Amino acid sequence: MDPVRNPYAPGAGQRPPELAGRDRELEQFDVVLERIARGRPERSLVLTGLRGVGKTVLLNALRSQAIRRLWGTGKIEARPEQSIRRPLASALHMAVRELTPRHRDPDQIDQFLGVLKAFALRSAGDGAKLRDRWHPGIDVPAAAGRADTGDIEVDLVELLVDAAAVARDVGVGVAIFIDEMQDIPPADVSALCAACHELSQQALPLVVVGAGLPHLPAVLSASKSYSERLFRYIRIDRLDRQAADFALAAPAADEGVAYDAEALDALYTATEGYPYFVQAYGKVTWDHAPATPITEADVMVAAPDAEAELAVGFFGSRYERATPAEREYLQAMASLSELTDGTVATADVATHLGRRPSSLSPARDSLIKKGLLYSAERGSIAFTVPHFGIYLRKHAT
Repeated sequence: MDPVRNPYAPGAGQRPPELAGRDRELEQFDVVLERIARGRPERSLVLTGLRGVGKTVLLNALRSQAIRRLWGTGKIEARPEQSIRRPLASALHMAVRELTPRHRDPDQIDQFLGVLKAFALRSAGDGAKLRDRWHPGIDVPAAAGRADTGDIEVDLVELLVDAAAVARDVGVGVAIFIDEMQDIPPADVSALCAACHELSQQALPLVVVGAGLPHLPAVLSASKSYSERLFRYIRIDRLDRQAADFALAAPAADEGVAYDAEALDALYTATEGYPYFVQAYGKVTWDHAPATPITEADVMVAAPDAEAELAVGFFGSRYERATPAEREYLQAMASLSELTDGTVATADVATHLGRRPSSLSPARDSLIKKGLLYSAERGSIAFTVPHFGIYLRKHAT
C-alpha cells in the first residue's frame, strides 16, 4: 500500500490520527475548565503512567481544549537539576500575551509583566553579574516588592495569584502544562504545591496540569502532605481492546483500508494496547501489506521489522544511556521481572548480583534520575518503559 498515505504516527509526543480511549479524561478536563471559569473550586490535575502510554499526547490535547476556550496557556518540560523559574516565566509570558488583546487595562498588563520580569531575573541568584542574568524579553521595567524575594515558594505563590487576576479580568483562566513533572527539583515542587494550594483556597482561575511517571504522586506527597488532596490524579494506562482496535481501524478506514479480525487479534497480542506500540506496529504493518484488507499474515511479516524499530528507537536509545554498572543492574532486574508483574524488590537485585544492597544504591539512584526506573514503594523498583525487561532479555548483553 502507498506509504505516503500511511496514517500512523509513532513519534515521541506526536498526536496519533485517533486519540482513542481518552474520551473520559477529555470530558473531565472540560468540566474542570468550566468550573474554574465560573469561579467554582477545582483541583489541578496530574497524569501519571509509564512511558509510551500517551501522557504527552494527552497533555497537548488538554492544552488544545483550554485554547479553544480562549484561556491563556503555556507549557514547559521539567528537567532534572534545573529550576522551573525560567521556563515557568516563559510559559506565563506566553499565556498572558494570549490574553492581552482582550484585556481592557494595558496598565494592569504592564504591572503584571513587571512582576513576571522580576520573578524571572531572580533565576540568576543574588550577586550575579549582569552578563549572567537572564533577560526574558519583557519590555517593561522589573517591579519591586512582588515575586522577587528569591524564595521560590513565596515568589511563585505571588506570581501565580497575579497571573490568575489578569485572567479573571478577561473572564477566562490560565492553564500551565508541565511535562516530566517528576523531574522538578524538590524545592520547586514544594513551591508549586503551595501555589496550587493558595489558588484553590481563593478559587482563582489558574490550573496546573502535570504529567509524569508513576511515582510522581509519591514525589508530590513527600513535598507537601496535603498534595494528596490538592491534585486530581489520573492514571494513564494502555488501551483496552476496543480502543486499540479503533486506533488502528479508524484512520485506515479514512484511507479506504480495512483490517480483518485476525489481524486485529495479532496486533493486540503484539502491542498489548500500549499506544506507542500500537502506532509503531500499525505503521510497519501498513508498509508491508500489499493490499486491503490487512491480514494476520501481513502482521506476522511486519512484526520483526516493528520489533527491530522499537529495539533501536524506543528501547535501545534508553539502554545506551546507561553506564556498565547501570546495565548490570537493569539486566538483573530483567532476569527477576520475568517471574513477577514487573516490580522487583531491591534486595532481590542485590542477591541476584551477589552484592550488598548499599553498593548498588548509586546505580539505582542514577537510573531513577535518568527516567529508566521508578520506585513508588520503599524497597521495590520497576521499569518506567513497558516491555523493557523483555527487550533486555532478548537483546542486551
